[in-house]
Amino acid sequence: MNLVLPSIEYQQSYHSYINELGSEERYPFVLDFDYQDFAAYLAKIRGFSEGINLPYGYVPSSTFWLIHHNEIVGVTNLRHYLNDQIKHCGGHIGLSIRPSQRGAGLGILLMKLSIEKLHSMGNNLLHIHCYASNLASKRAIISNGGAFDSAIKSDSHIVNRYIIDLT
Repeated sequence: MNLVLPSIEYQQSYHSYINELGSEERYPFVLDFDYQDFAAYLAKIRGFSEGINLPYGYVPSSTFWLIHHNEIVGVTNLRHYLNDQIKHCGGHIGLSIRPSQRGAGLGILLMKLSIEKLHSMGNNLLHIHCYASNLASKRAIISNGGAFDSAIKSDSHIVNRYIIDLT
């Protein structure tokens, strides 16, 4: 398994991934982008990594796909840095695992690879947040060295905030 940048090569797998998600809430946010014009979708993701056409309050972020046997089994979005709002609630990493692949430890692996990628980009102090009710995310964060920092209320959810210090 390895992380790759999104490409046209995986268009069919991406469509299958989105269909498998169905109506569940999608994380990371890039899974909500319109993907019917796949070339435009890829250009938008590439633009976000370059800081181009970011909505107000957003920061540059890079998206990677976790590939196994030429299929997308996970998606991660890595914020290059945080602004005050995202540092408070959001964090550096948003990720998901294809529903049919959940429960096999891939979230822990994808979190590990995401942390390594952020570290290689020069990030040493990572903020990683998840809903308190999301036990799989909590497990992936803690398994990768996340130390509980605090819990906050965001909308109708409690969000647990973790820190990973790579210095």
